[in-house]
Amino acid sequence: MSTKKFLTTANGVPVYDNQNSLTAGERGPIVFEDFHLFEKLAHFNRERIPERVVHAKGSGAFGELTVTQDISRYTKAALFSQVGKKTPVFIRFSTVGGEAGSADTERDPRGWSIKFYTEQGVWDLVGNNTPVFFLRDPSKFPDFIHTQKRHPRTHLKDATMQWDFWSLHPESLHQVTILFSDRGIPDGYRYMDGFGSHTFSMVNARGERFFVKYHFKTKQGIRNLAPEKALELAGTDPDYAQRDLFEAIARGDFPRWSLEIQIMPEADALTYKHNPFDVTKVWSQKDYPRIVVGEVVLNRNPDNYFADVEQAAFAPSAVVPGLGFSPDRMLQGRLFSYADAHRYRLGVNYHQIPVNKPTSAVHHYHRDGAGRTDGNGGFGHNYHPNSFDDVQELNDGHLPPYALTGNMGRHNHRGDEDYYTQAGDLYRLMNEPQKALLVNNIVGAMRSVPEFIQKRQVEHFKKADKDYGARVEKGLAQAVAGDPKQVPVTK
Repeated sequence: MSTKKFLTTANGVPVYDNQNSLTAGERGPIVFEDFHLFEKLAHFNRERIPERVVHAKGSGAFGELTVTQDISRYTKAALFSQVGKKTPVFIRFSTVGGEAGSADTERDPRGWSIKFYTEQGVWDLVGNNTPVFFLRDPSKFPDFIHTQKRHPRTHLKDATMQWDFWSLHPESLHQVTILFSDRGIPDGYRYMDGFGSHTFSMVNARGERFFVKYHFKTKQGIRNLAPEKALELAGTDPDYAQRDLFEAIARGDFPRWSLEIQIMPEADALTYKHNPFDVTKVWSQKDYPRIVVGEVVLNRNPDNYFADVEQAAFAPSAVVPGLGFSPDRMLQGRLFSYADAHRYRLGVNYHQIPVNKPTSAVHHYHRDGAGRTDGNGGFGHNYHPNSFDDVQELNDGHLPPYALTGNMGRHNHRGDEDYYTQAGDLYRLMNEPQKALLVNNIVGAMRSVPEFIQKRQVEHFKKADKDYGARVEKGLAQAVAGDPKQVPVTK
């Protein structure tokens, strides 16, 4: 007779909901009371020493943003205050799931993180080369990344873990469709777009909030690698993307992107056709057209890779006055998780590392800790307020409050079960060669997966588009029939 096992926290407290973070209302922000979420994220951030848990393989360069359009009606942020204004930036590109020595040409989302060195402090915008993500709730993130890493027994990448997770989390379908499309393997970092992915916010001088999506559109054009070419490069030049970026900048062929935004008035969020804070969905550009804001150019390679690229630390919690967040659950979780990962990986004083250091004046009362290099506050007082210095609070830094509804609780993030519309729309936008490539990529990735997981995932494809699902189903059947070593596995 088997004994039931119940999920608990690390100190043995029973967990009654491991699927939903604790939020203030159904669409409200996550509350600090959710100790289970913080425990999961904090433990997850400390699982690897010393490389990044995710985005371990990366490349980076310095450059600048030049503003080309006045958007002061949306934000009072100083870096957008006038046309022609230039702000220094640093961008780190990366793969997500691979280790530091992995190949640049693996099928994987690409990280896109940009650091703006403004006169009001550092603003970090941390996103990917895709406008959506696999998940809606940050409590699922450690589980998801475990499936993308290595099997705890074999220490090998495991397709069954990946597809088992995706098939059990149908909200991932939109991102899965992008990942296995022709854009799943970009041709280096210069020929891909970047996205903030999440919904963020802007606040203008009148205290009005606008929700915003950030887009970086490559001016080099989109180029992707065929799977065969990507596999060849993985064996002959695993640092292909790093080499391409460095050599292009070294010869003066500076890569450029157009910074563009989608703007949603705050009141629209209450009535929009889907949850505008759901990072598994995009906003229709017919409803909210992209607005060109400026141009980003990368024009200087780092002199030392470790000093700048490896030690670069980006956190979406780093914003400047006039910019802010949203009730996007995944974003809310990242506000804690990213800075916490850096405190562990680089030390509590990681802000003092030159690549992370603000160019503006810094006044705070943090003291001590490993890696302190700034004199540790000297003989000054280490508390605030005090009667001996003139450090004051900025009265202009307040953000307008969210209009929250509902009770605090673990609201089901799968209350919206429309996992399929946007994935199906994306499939129907593809031409025939793109559809064929998508299906071939999925079949190749799923052919070794147990049959019951294949069937579960195929049903998701069918709900997005009947042709999409039927092609994958047929391809899997042919793959099994044509491979005598492939034996269907039933549950």
